[in-house]
Amino acid sequence: MVWEFIKSFILGIVEGITEWLPVSSTGHLIIVDEFLHLKVSNDTEVNDAFISMFDVVIQLGAILAVVIIFWKKLFPFGKKNNKHPLKKDGVGAYIKMDIMQMWFKVLVACVPAAVIGVLLDNWIDEHFYNSWVVSIALIVFGIAFIIVENRNKNKKPKINTIDELTYNTALIIGVFQLIAALFPGTSRSGATIVGALLIGVSRTVAAEFTFYLAVPVMFGASLLKLLKYDGGFDGTQLGILAVGMITAFVVSIFIINFLMDYIKKHDFKVFGWYRIVLGILVICYFALVK
Repeated sequence: MVWEFIKSFILGIVEGITEWLPVSSTGHLIIVDEFLHLKVSNDTEVNDAFISMFDVVIQLGAILAVVIIFWKKLFPFGKKNNKHPLKKDGVGAYIKMDIMQMWFKVLVACVPAAVIGVLLDNWIDEHFYNSWVVSIALIVFGIAFIIVENRNKNKKPKINTIDELTYNTALIIGVFQLIAALFPGTSRSGATIVGALLIGVSRTVAAEFTFYLAVPVMFGASLLKLLKYDGGFDGTQLGILAVGMITAFVVSIFIINFLMDYIKKHDFKVFGWYRIVLGILVICYFALVK
């Protein structure tokens, strides 16, 4: 059983890296699972249910990294450094309206994926949660990154701060996020970043807003998986899940900071090429080996 904890640690590293880079965490976890298949039960049905839940719930560790890094930009209450209070005095002086408005935009962007996620969660898992769909999604959105970045070359972005995002812009980004909800391997961050870049959002704002979107989306997805999971937990399973979450949290801290520094000087094309190469390799593997 020690080996299962090592597998969880490795999967946590994969989650922490790929959740924030636009290369698809779900896609990578599906692929890695082909080689490092967790085994928490001799009952195949119970084991598969645990893995399906594990791949989503370890994202909670990655979410915590976002909350900690961007806490000052995410927490909408407090009188100190409140540049846009609801009111000058009383309770309103403790409400940061600029951050509240940002959260309203996040909620608007979450609506499309939330509706589809609740209605079609099991259907999507059954029909699209496989390596072939992941491979195609990796390649298609890899190409999309390259096309969009070439299209935007030498163009100045129209939106350069989170405050400049409108509700319509947020909704459009949310529609792109819906694509990721439907097709594993698309990458939630990849889809939202491509959508944001297409409508003139700067790379920095696109990445930052994607991080903010992750908080309710990933928390909601994890909660939904936990509520639907009926396999029960023993001490070993809880330990395996905890190792994955903690590892994802620590790795995410480093990866988020790396990405925010990287995109100040570079575009996203390298991730596009990576997705294409990985997608082709996975197709070849399953065509020749499986």
